Amino acid sequence: MAYIFNDGNAKEQIATGKPVVIDFWAEWCVPCKRIAPIVEELAQEYEGKVLIGKYDVDSGDDLTGEYSIRNIPTILFFKDGKLVERYVGSATKDKLKEKIDALLK
Repeated sequence: MAYIFNDGNAKEQIATGKPVVIDFWAEWCVPCKRIAPIVEELAQEYEGKVLIGKYDVDSGDDLTGEYSIRNIPTILFFKDGKLVERYVGSATKDKLKEKIDALLK
């Protein structure tokens, strides 16, 4: 199951240095709903290697502002506590796997 990020736990998880992937989404966002099953599958596939989860932009705004999230879905990729990649818009599972695999190199 995808991790649920919020303003209270996201920075702590990013700071661990473990690869982290955050999907910024909202309940009303149709493209977000299309990639939600992909994010869930990837969270299971990479469990223990990469922390993959979701951040509801309607429930918090600290991260949204800090990372200048203007469109959703936006997926951020972190390695060693630093933002290394940003993907905006709908994505295929293969495209996201490619980006996640790059975090593990």
